Amino acid sequence: MAVGLSGLAGLLVLLVFRVQIAVAMLLAGAVIYVASSDWALNGLLYTLSDLVYARLSNYDLAVVPLFILMGQFATHGGLSKALFDAAGKLIGHWRGGMAMASVAACASFGAICGSSLATAATMGQVALPELRAHGYSGRLATGTLAASGTLGILIPPSVPLIIYAVLVQDSIGKLFMAAVIPGILAALGYLIVIRILVTRDPASGPTGTKAPRAEALAALLRTVPIMLVFVVVVVGIYGGWANPTEAASIGAGACGLIALAGGMRWEGTRQSLLGTARVTGMIFMVLIGADLLNSSLALSQMPHELAQWVIDSGLSPMMVLFAILLIYILLGCVMDSLAMILLTIPIFYPMIMGLDFFGLSAGDKSVWFGIMTLMVVEIGLVHPPVGMNLYIINKLAKDVPMKETALGVMPFLASDFLRIIVLALFPGITLWLIHALG
Repeated sequence: MAVGLSGLAGLLVLLVFRVQIAVAMLLAGAVIYVASSDWALNGLLYTLSDLVYARLSNYDLAVVPLFILMGQFATHGGLSKALFDAAGKLIGHWRGGMAMASVAACASFGAICGSSLATAATMGQVALPELRAHGYSGRLATGTLAASGTLGILIPPSVPLIIYAVLVQDSIGKLFMAAVIPGILAALGYLIVIRILVTRDPASGPTGTKAPRAEALAALLRTVPIMLVFVVVVVGIYGGWANPTEAASIGAGACGLIALAGGMRWEGTRQSLLGTARVTGMIFMVLIGADLLNSSLALSQMPHELAQWVIDSGLSPMMVLFAILLIYILLGCVMDSLAMILLTIPIFYPMIMGLDFFGLSAGDKSVWFGIMTLMVVEIGLVHPPVGMNLYIINKLAKDVPMKETALGVMPFLASDFLRIIVLALFPGITLWLIHALG
């Protein structure tokens, strides 16, 4: 137990000193493993070679680069502009309508991208100039885009959700379906926040010019192929028409064709392939580091002992859950969403599965906890001082101080916290779609 806790403390120290997360996990895992096995190196080397082969030969993870490629095609193929144009022409004439259109476009783009950082960066480039041109305040414009970018990992397909499913051996299709309602609630919450803000300060989100009906309809029709990709992928997986890898292949191919039809040329294709290779390489290096760290922690018996201590402590299940969610919010200050999931799920998952939450079955509890984890992890992308989405959007908005962006995202964080509390107290909301379609 002492060795495991000391190794985790060392890992956090390495992260504070900006050591890359994969390297930090490998170093911490190696030290814990050797210390837990009488300082013998042979066991570590054999374990590391087995872990690398097992991880890279895992068929289930072939879905990861395919969904990343799908998002890359969406990013470089101009799909984001089509989504924003459609939303802007439909509701841009409302007070705050262009900001609301940004939320809708981010939600739609997240349905084919799967990455919050990519959603924030891509939609920021498209929507931010339009928001500023229409007279939106810097605080509202940047806060809206930074917060809405988090919809990229909440609305399926979501790469962190795939990693969670692989770690706990759960159904990717069920997790995708369970994320739909929380994703819709997140988008609706952001729309309500914008409405409240522009009602209190009309100058921050002025009205726009209403587009002719024919023009709005034409813009909406241009988004139909993109929405069909989402339906085919998510419904195809859950409906059993295709396994996740097949559905991701179809989605990537369809997005590639849509992007080519929309004007993507060789440079965009090259950037998409290179971007996929870079992100996939990063993810698999983090996976290998997490595998070694988790194997080392299992050898030290720390996760089992902690889970048993929590179960025997007499703490209520909800107290344990909210303590875990608070830890995720704090970890968001020093690491990204994928690293948090890989590091903590092997520790927290046994604790949650050993507790009773509203009489949920083991399968329902696993899915519900996965969605709760994803929602809290997304907060780490926007809460100051280290939220990555804040920096991405603020870099695009050179005339807006970082303080204004941080203040602009606060009302959206309040909406996030309210949604998390509601879904924690009423898990049936998250699980309803699975049961309704099951």
